[in-house]
Amino acid sequence: MAALSVRGLHKRFGTTDVLKGIDLSVESGEFAVLLGPSGCGKSTLLNVIAGLEQPNAGEVEIGGRVVNAVPPKDRDIAMVFQSYALYPSMTVRANITFGMECRGVPKRQQDEAVKRVAALLQIDRLLERKPSQLSGGQRQRVAMGRALVRDPLLFLFDEPLSNLDAQLRVDMRTEIKQLHGRIRSTIIYVTHDQIEAMTMASRIAVMNHGEVQQFAAPDTVYNKPANLFVARFLGTPPMNTVRARLEVENDALTAVIGGIARLPLLEQPAAVRAYVGRDVFLGIRPECIHDRPGGTRLTAEVEVSEPTGAETLLLLRVGGERLRARVAPDARLALGQPATFSVDTRTACLFDPQTERLIA
Repeated sequence: MAALSVRGLHKRFGTTDVLKGIDLSVESGEFAVLLGPSGCGKSTLLNVIAGLEQPNAGEVEIGGRVVNAVPPKDRDIAMVFQSYALYPSMTVRANITFGMECRGVPKRQQDEAVKRVAALLQIDRLLERKPSQLSGGQRQRVAMGRALVRDPLLFLFDEPLSNLDAQLRVDMRTEIKQLHGRIRSTIIYVTHDQIEAMTMASRIAVMNHGEVQQFAAPDTVYNKPANLFVARFLGTPPMNTVRARLEVENDALTAVIGGIARLPLLEQPAAVRAYVGRDVFLGIRPECIHDRPGGTRLTAEVEVSEPTGAETLLLLRVGGERLRARVAPDARLALGQPATFSVDTRTACLFDPQTERLIA
């Protein structure tokens, strides 16, 4: 049984359609991430699942029970907010036990729950402090502790790390992933941070304009994006998507870029053959254009060089098209001059220029 099923979900605010027929099924124990740009509807979807917003159409099912008419407190969920939402006048212990107090949980059971989650989150020594005496990471642990004592069917995380500095986000990301590995609960996690999504998720739902563009494992979303939006959204820098003419040379598929660069394509699905003689969008990740031995040779003009320490990012021009490449950190190439690179086309993707969908 799926822990969460969303079917035909629509949500409007006034005349604006924010969710447009969302269908989503999350299995028990999954870590599902809702990822997308600002305004794509991911937080609205989380609020509808939580019962904080009512849908205009469709169903939300949690643990096999349709909960459209069920208030948030009775949905067997726990939510962790971006703002922590801690009571400033209460101690850490009181913040964690507040919900249990409201539900009339016996004191002994409260104490056992606090001891368990405090040890799990390593906040044992903070129980008598108040939120003002805690760091951002400690406050977020307390917010998670308050959710964990409920032992719900669903944990809902709404951009919980966005208020933290960069290094603390990395640390907390690791902690949340390790926590999920220990408790194996079902988590729905909203973020606009691609690194969070890629490193934490069992599956990623990429959203845009109120629709789920793709819902798949991180490596599938990254290597086989369902359409041009996903290809151009995921990755820093994102996938190169350039117009190319599809031809056959010696019975091998070849993509011709800018009328001059010819890249043999390997391991393409049979459906691609129907596009021979036509224009397609060719998708190649920047890391597949490099300065190491092997692959197909490509000569391109270097327009921009961006050393980052771990690598150097290049903007290349081939005919009228531009491509991003990742090369060695010590690469120093003359701007405005041609250089030769290696291209690995084994994971290249082809997209239909009309539908913008992956040709599979």
